[in-house]
Amino acid sequence: MKKFSAVVFDLDGTLLNTLEDLGDAVNRVLANQGFPVHPMDAYKYFVGDGSAILIERALPESVMGSDVYRDCLSAFMADYDQSWKVKTRLYDGISEMLDSLTAMGINMTILSNKSHGFTVNCVQDMLSKWQFKAVFGLRDDVPRKPDPEGALEISRMLGVNPDRMLYLGDTAIDMKTAVSAGMFPVGALWGFRAREELLENGARALIQHPGELLSLM
Repeated sequence: MKKFSAVVFDLDGTLLNTLEDLGDAVNRVLANQGFPVHPMDAYKYFVGDGSAILIERALPESVMGSDVYRDCLSAFMADYDQSWKVKTRLYDGISEMLDSLTAMGINMTILSNKSHGFTVNCVQDMLSKWQFKAVFGLRDDVPRKPDPEGALEISRMLGVNPDRMLYLGDTAIDMKTAVSAGMFPVGALWGFRAREELLENGARALIQHPGELLSLM
């Protein structure tokens, strides 16, 4: 009997390497407003909590809550809508992992703090080969991760107890979400954050390559 019958995947930094398109879009907005731009490595720590907080972290504190902040957020959303797949790609090994999980009959789902519309677009464009039972981005009526409500909603939809669900993500947010939901937290070391962050926030396993997930199932 399989230990887990369902997987919840984070999207950015776990299935898709979206960092450069996100960073490039924000840097274009900053430059257009006359603000300093950031190196790409900084965006590994800016992303993860949704677009509004991404822009908040990228902008000087002095403009928080102002029209400038709102204008920058709006400009980012418009830019990213047009430029999100210039450099974005699946991480090496993701295709083979998803093929294997499908063959094993594992229910696959996605839970992201990327806005719901962008999340759905990314999945439809780059992950349409595989069937995901649920695809949720950040929605107005559901608290963002690490609140467990989105993960528990998926559990209820599937009719699978949380303790039979594995959660794969690349940040502290993901590990906290999995722990709070009662799922098995697995850290993806190819993503945006370091192993120490994942372990400190509840990861019960760390994997270097997507194929290693199969042995945990």
